[in-house]
Amino acid sequence: MTQNRQASIKRDTLETQIELSLNLDGEGRYEVETGIGFFDHMLSLMARHGFLDLNVEVKGDLEIDDHHTVEDVGIVLGAVLKKALGDKKGIVRYGTAFVPMDESLAMVSLDISNRPFLVFEAAFPREKVGEMATELVEEFFRAVSVTAGITLHVRLMSGKNTHHMIEAIFKAFGRALGIAVSQDPRIEGVMSTKGML
Repeated sequence: MTQNRQASIKRDTLETQIELSLNLDGEGRYEVETGIGFFDHMLSLMARHGFLDLNVEVKGDLEIDDHHTVEDVGIVLGAVLKKALGDKKGIVRYGTAFVPMDESLAMVSLDISNRPFLVFEAAFPREKVGEMATELVEEFFRAVSVTAGITLHVRLMSGKNTHHMIEAIFKAFGRALGIAVSQDPRIEGVMSTKGML
């Protein structure tokens, strides 16, 4: 099994300064500070439920709005994930999770395929939760999908409370990702008849 599957990236732009590190073989530990409380909460529970160790520190142009911060964290998370996966040898590759959160139910299914694609089927009743615009949930997952090279399906199957709906999605993503990056000793090389991912 591949050891030391962790990576860090520091990315500075005129809009955001981000430091992010990820350990795929972690215990679900996290330290997250993006300046957006609800987003911090979502990233933290994503890490916890995926058994991923995640550290995120962001200084963003929140005086404008939260768009750049949320999208750029998605970009950097995707890049760090791709870096930590390395040659992808031995990974299960696919992960699917259904997660309930009270009245809400979310399904996330993903393929670490090097073919970025996002299908996002969710509509939220509120425009904001805390200081985070709910339209940015899709932007975040699109950024992760594109930069990590993941085929990602997100479907909200039921829900009325916007907080619960988004929380179910992030928890399901964490669980599905944790499954997909896990390693199986039966897999020789990569899980593909092409011999590469």
